[in-house]
Amino acid sequence: MNTLTMNVKPAVSAAEWETRVNLAACYRLMPLFGMSDLIYNHITARVPGDEDRLLINPYGYLYEEINASSLITINLAGDVLLNPHGDYDVNPAGYVIHSAVHGARHDVECVIHTHSRAGMAVSALECGLLPLTQTAMRFGTIAYHEYEGPAVDTDERDRLTQDLGGGDAMILRNHGLLVAGADIPQAFNTMYWLEMACRAQVDAMACNTDLHYPARDVIAKTAHLYKPETRRPYGVLEWPAMLRMLERRDASFRT
Repeated sequence: MNTLTMNVKPAVSAAEWETRVNLAACYRLMPLFGMSDLIYNHITARVPGDEDRLLINPYGYLYEEINASSLITINLAGDVLLNPHGDYDVNPAGYVIHSAVHGARHDVECVIHTHSRAGMAVSALECGLLPLTQTAMRFGTIAYHEYEGPAVDTDERDRLTQDLGGGDAMILRNHGLLVAGADIPQAFNTMYWLEMACRAQVDAMACNTDLHYPARDVIAKTAHLYKPETRRPYGVLEWPAMLRMLERRDASFRT
């Protein structure tokens, strides 16, 4: 890979730089927890103070290669406003999915989409995500969106956002997982839990024995207690620990 052509820190605000650092950290964390897919998938974050600008990965980078300066700035119309590395551009599918959510949900600052093995497996099950574990119960009545082919058709955006509604997690049928968060730490934590719920379900179903379900009132109570508005927001305690873990391994995400 060629060296980055520019360091964007002097060219952006302090708030945007902090967002870039946190978004780069989020990218670095995904492969550590088995949630990356070669150079594919995306995590986007809104530029602080600007509803129309988003930060997204350059199409061609592995997640482990991304740092704060390598992120590309686009607007909701898909125009590239800042590309620190001219050899790489934006994946159109990433723009279609992420711009849809950011455009419809002004409460959302970060969107994560994955093609994890467990996420794809659950997305292909007619039953969807089952309340088999405490982790799965956190998602209550999760949203679903039917598969319409590779996400390159802008007409799909309205249907996708209608299916997501005001929720923070959605299973893309026969495709993968999608989460929307009020900030990067919350979005990462939501995706981590959703991924773990999917893995546990796939493992349990693979045992080829009867599945045990808690009582319905217990499932409903658990879903309520795990709502971010019932407890502290996800990521408040977890995110600093995630950053410390990355820094022990490789702090270049901050550059």
